[in-house]
Amino acid sequence: MVNSPGLTVAIFGGSFDPPHSGHQQIVQEALKHLDIDKLIVLPAYLNPFKSTSLADAKQRLEWCRILFADIPKVTVSDYEIRQQRSVKTAESVKHFKKLYDVKYLIIGADNLSTLTQWHDFEWLNEEVTWVVVTRPGFTLETDALRTWKLLTLNAPISSSTIREEKRIEKVDKQIAASVKNILEGQTLNDN
Repeated sequence: MVNSPGLTVAIFGGSFDPPHSGHQQIVQEALKHLDIDKLIVLPAYLNPFKSTSLADAKQRLEWCRILFADIPKVTVSDYEIRQQRSVKTAESVKHFKKLYDVKYLIIGADNLSTLTQWHDFEWLNEEVTWVVVTRPGFTLETDALRTWKLLTLNAPISSSTIREEKRIEKVDKQIAASVKNILEGQTLNDN
């Protein structure tokens, strides 16, 4: 990775288990509404608040590369997956701050209720502008955020719903067969 401290970036991390049309809309809306040079899609090795995932880390990284890597200004990073462990968001932001001007951290509104429990929340809160993506059924509890922007999205879908209902209508056709195969064999991975 080339050191480009002048490039302004947003980080969009998550489990992407599996990635779906809502994730794709978030990327498109972020590119449209944020003044950034690059958007980093950052699949987690394992979400720090979870103990398992449906698809293993390599598969989720591959899905993200298929869906996002060819979009101008988007990079899919394997940083967290290369660590072979659960990585806290603050650790990833610190890593990317060595390479870029990390201005934004994109999160779903569903994260707001537990955000202050994140490792190094106070540091993150000083360092980034939070980009909060609306989610049906979740309120915008933003009082703890120093600075934030809203990305309004009408995408009533979640990876959890796809896993629970085993329905792939909201999964891009480029990865739908692969996701379906994993859903049908539904075994949880410890990565």
